[in-house]
Amino acid sequence: MTSVFESALGDDFPRLHPMMRRRFGVGLDAAEACIGRGVMSSIRRGPWWTVPFLQIGRLRNILVPDVGEGLPFTIENYPYRDRFGRETVTFVRTYTTKPGRTARFDATMVLAGGRVLDYLGTHQHLAVDLDLAVDERGGLVLTSDAQRFYEGPIAFRFPMLFSGRATLHEWWSDDDERFHVDLEVRNRVFGFLFGYRGSFTCEWVPATDAPERLKPRRTESRT
Repeated sequence: MTSVFESALGDDFPRLHPMMRRRFGVGLDAAEACIGRGVMSSIRRGPWWTVPFLQIGRLRNILVPDVGEGLPFTIENYPYRDRFGRETVTFVRTYTTKPGRTARFDATMVLAGGRVLDYLGTHQHLAVDLDLAVDERGGLVLTSDAQRFYEGPIAFRFPMLFSGRATLHEWWSDDDERFHVDLEVRNRVFGFLFGYRGSFTCEWVPATDAPERLKPRRTESRT
């Protein structure tokens, strides 16, 4: 069994830089987790009216309302099998926004219909389709597509007018031997909503399960 990202990228996976292949090759077969530690050179948000939405997102670890420069962070990618038997990879980011204060963004990713499906938040309320591409640096470009909201019997496609489309660039630099990330979330009408830039190093540790603290409190079966 190949990793979630290797399966989704198919023939494009070998085009990734070797360090990117190892990072996005995290899975049950590889039996290892990737733990990144680094610094966000900047975390930005849009106009003042975006703050209430970001604050609501904080409640379920979906959005980060804080801004700043030079903020330490970690990203933890652990493979595990969820309660529905799906191979899952955690993408949990924890930011130190002020001394003694942290913010967290939770995501868990599975393979669904040949593409990566990104569940957001502590209760997997949002399911987001991801489009993947490999750039000229051997980096990975992730672009969010359709979004669906799930809560109990409630299920609906989230209108993009009230949401944003995220584009994440991640790549390895041989110059400084670090991974780099650059994210922007934009609404097609209102423009820039949220973004960050940063870099980090990784360590790989043996793992075929994720710590309970990284797993969602509720697992959603709907895709």
